[in-house]
Amino acid sequence: MMDSRPLIFDRSPEELTQILQEWGEPPYRVKQLWWGLYRNLWNKADQFTVFPKALRQKLEEQFAFESLQAVRESWSDNGQTTKLLFHTLQGKPLETVLMRTLDRNTLCISSQSGCGMGCVFCATGQMGFMANLTSGQMIEQVLYFVRILKEENRTLSNIVVMGMGEPFHNFENVLAAIDRLNDPNGFNFGERRFTISTVGIVPFIRKFAHLKRQINLAVSLHAATDELRSELVPINRKYPLKTLLEACHEYVNTTRRRLSFEWVMIRDVNDSLEQASQLVKLLKGLLCHVNLIPLNPTDQYSGKAPPKHRIQAFKALLEQHQIPCTVRVPRGVSIKAGCGQLAALHQGQTS
Repeated sequence: MMDSRPLIFDRSPEELTQILQEWGEPPYRVKQLWWGLYRNLWNKADQFTVFPKALRQKLEEQFAFESLQAVRESWSDNGQTTKLLFHTLQGKPLETVLMRTLDRNTLCISSQSGCGMGCVFCATGQMGFMANLTSGQMIEQVLYFVRILKEENRTLSNIVVMGMGEPFHNFENVLAAIDRLNDPNGFNFGERRFTISTVGIVPFIRKFAHLKRQINLAVSLHAATDELRSELVPINRKYPLKTLLEACHEYVNTTRRRLSFEWVMIRDVNDSLEQASQLVKLLKGLLCHVNLIPLNPTDQYSGKAPPKHRIQAFKALLEQHQIPCTVRVPRGVSIKAGCGQLAALHQGQTS
């Protein structure tokens, strides 16, 4: 049966203040509610024992505290990487990945179910677009895993909006989720610990730049010529490299923040020194960092990762021209949780 109650995590402090005022509750109840949701990590009305029973019952009647059903959990990297398949109440699939290391715990959340960008090497792109997630559903992904980390005596280090979907096609909801998680009276997660990854939606890069937020921005580049990038990333036909790089320069000049570029390395496709040289020309003078990501396999794309020596040669050429570059260590490949692999293969299952 479909739950018609609104999700409480979709509500801002101002909205909850107005609702509780209409219920005749004193102002301090809003602070207690917000603290319970975002500090105590409560996700059931009956956990709010600071409230009178009548108020707990009213919260239960008026609001849903969960909208995502955990369907399937997978582990890899000796249990350090966890991927969870959720379904929305409408049955739309989405996936969230937690990556643990000795000194940090990074959560990769989805902003959409599926994705309409159609990048050829990306399993989510192969699914197509299904639905935008609400701000509360993004928050719900975060708090679900924060509860798990709390049981492990760990804390969350970073949140990357790099899971399913193009975040800038769900711009308002993504920023609303970050605002709520950043609220100093609640979860209090600093803006600089968030990263939004976009395939290069130029109008929203410009819009985001002029907000002058402290949130990190990553652009999925993957090719240094329009011909190749249009093959790999179809949105390049609408926003070609010249237009995209102009927006990237505007972002850096406006925010004074370093920009990251993601480059999925595909053997004999975009791993040549010629592509590296073209990339040097594109990025010259831009405050940026390049992440090289060996391709993770997907069922519908035949490409493979390059051998290590080609990746290192590509990296060395960039660094020779003072472009900072890191090779990302593959994580979660065995459970299809790596970059480009997220796809709800079990979307018909409910248990």
